[in-house]
Amino acid sequence: MYLLTNGRLITRDSEGKGYYEHGAVAFEGTKIVEVGEEAALRAKYADAEVIDARGGVIMPAFINAHTHIYSALARGLSIVGNNPTNFYEVLDGTWWAMDRKLTLEGSRASADALYIDCIKQGVTTIFDHHAAYAEIPGSLFEIAESAKKFGIRSCLCYEVSDRDGEEKCLQAIKENADFISYCEKEKDPMLAAMFGGHALFTISDKTFERMVEANAGRTGFHIHVSEGMDDVYDSLRNYGCRPVKRLMDHGILGEKTVLGHCIHVNSAEIDIIKETGTMVVNNPESNMSNAVGVCPVLPLSKAGITVGLGTDAWTNDMVESLKAALCVQRLHACLPNVAWCEVTDMLFRNNAKIAGKYFPVELGVLKAGAAADIIVMDYYPYTPFSDENIDGHILFGMTGKLCRTTIGNGKVLMKDRELVGIDELAENARILEVSKKLWGSLNNRVY
Repeated sequence: MYLLTNGRLITRDSEGKGYYEHGAVAFEGTKIVEVGEEAALRAKYADAEVIDARGGVIMPAFINAHTHIYSALARGLSIVGNNPTNFYEVLDGTWWAMDRKLTLEGSRASADALYIDCIKQGVTTIFDHHAAYAEIPGSLFEIAESAKKFGIRSCLCYEVSDRDGEEKCLQAIKENADFISYCEKEKDPMLAAMFGGHALFTISDKTFERMVEANAGRTGFHIHVSEGMDDVYDSLRNYGCRPVKRLMDHGILGEKTVLGHCIHVNSAEIDIIKETGTMVVNNPESNMSNAVGVCPVLPLSKAGITVGLGTDAWTNDMVESLKAALCVQRLHACLPNVAWCEVTDMLFRNNAKIAGKYFPVELGVLKAGAAADIIVMDYYPYTPFSDENIDGHILFGMTGKLCRTTIGNGKVLMKDRELVGIDELAENARILEVSKKLWGSLNNRVY
């Protein structure tokens, strides 16, 4: 039994008390046992091992609804001759060039790097969308081993695409199918599987048919949709319909499917997404960086669609992504009084709803019976603070790097900014050597 004490506590529990000025969380095994006033819980659980929040803010850990482990080793990378002027050139000259060199060793190192960063920024659950076309078979299993090592709850899939030919496409389909079967057999509550696909303009009808057949209705799809206009033009030119309609015709949409981006969707497509119960994930910083446009979060939310928040691996800091989401929505609408509820709901409510489709425990809330996924933020307010204005404090006062302690599935992953059971310097040194190999293969030089 553990007792996390000495902090202001935000529960995110819509059915119970939302805030304790002097709160505590008792947890044992993988679940929260009780949440309440510190004095009462200290007396009730006098024998518990105490974790001191040091006056910080105790709150539910973050969920990232869309990221890319394969890009973790790109930080600081410049590929000689690569100067993209449009979104397709960004994909072809940067990300596809990189994933064509990413071996199994590289996939594992990428996962290790991203998971360390997640722990340090209070993220305990991710939905990843992987691509490593140098070595496809076994890549999701390498990531799964890393997830187990670092204790991060992970829903994984492989990015199916026709861009590197039929053999690679078939390997990608099989990797998804094999990992889905593995998750069905193992029933590990910390691992889940989706069936991944890149963007529609890189997937033929034949490939969609193969994906649906291999999935056999076992899980939802995780796919990039209308991130750039290439998707829209390709669907109209070659298939006579817009991307969302094409997905519906192939049986891709549904209550467990996640559509990444959805920037260039029209009102008819929004209706289809709504009627099929399909979910959407917004990735604001990536969209701005790639100059592809702004996701219509306000119309999507108004339609009753579950819109989550991801990072597309631009960052692992969910608070950073939250800030960007609010600012770009207001800029796009030319209104300074919109999107507050929509963007905070994306991170604090809808990501938990998405996770609820894939993991057998309640996430995103601190209450009895929920997962013991808890973080402590080093934040000491100098203005009034409660559950009535916590989102304002998070948006204007916090960043992910304020995370002091991270607890995932009842396991202390980081305490007082020190990773628990992990030699971070040794891990960094090992990851660095793998990244040097990757960069060397991309630029034909020694790093």
